[in-house]
Amino acid sequence: MTRIAFAIVFLMATSLLSTAAVAAEPTSSEQSLLKQLVQDQLAAFQRDDGAAAYDLAAPGIRKMFPSPDIFIGMVKQAYPPIYRPQSLAYGKVTDSPIGLVQKVYVTGPDGRNWVALYRFEKQPDGTWKIAGCSLVKDTEPTI
Repeated sequence: MTRIAFAIVFLMATSLLSTAAVAAEPTSSEQSLLKQLVQDQLAAFQRDDGAAAYDLAAPGIRKMFPSPDIFIGMVKQAYPPIYRPQSLAYGKVTDSPIGLVQKVYVTGPDGRNWVALYRFEKQPDGTWKIAGCSLVKDTEPTI
């Protein structure tokens, strides 16, 4: 297994199996702020602005991918639906056993549908960062 493949598997496992305490139900302002973080990172991917996308990542992600170039390279390789989506629809930010999660319904460049689960961490200075993204095939029938 390559180093990047191992890092991706590790990232997905820690995102899903985190033992972080369950956060309180998010306020409407927190929901807006967290949705905006995701929108900003997705916009940065569209512009190929690795530095801007990287700035929104939590310290754990930055430690695993120690430069913007490495980070955006991983996203290009492992998350094509996030890197170049055909379409996006935002669900609600909800509380979960892994913390606050933003659901994003994504149609990838190949036309396949996914649910992206973005996890967040509140930083010591009170700001929020994206702590991980897991992609799950969307099994809901389309209308």
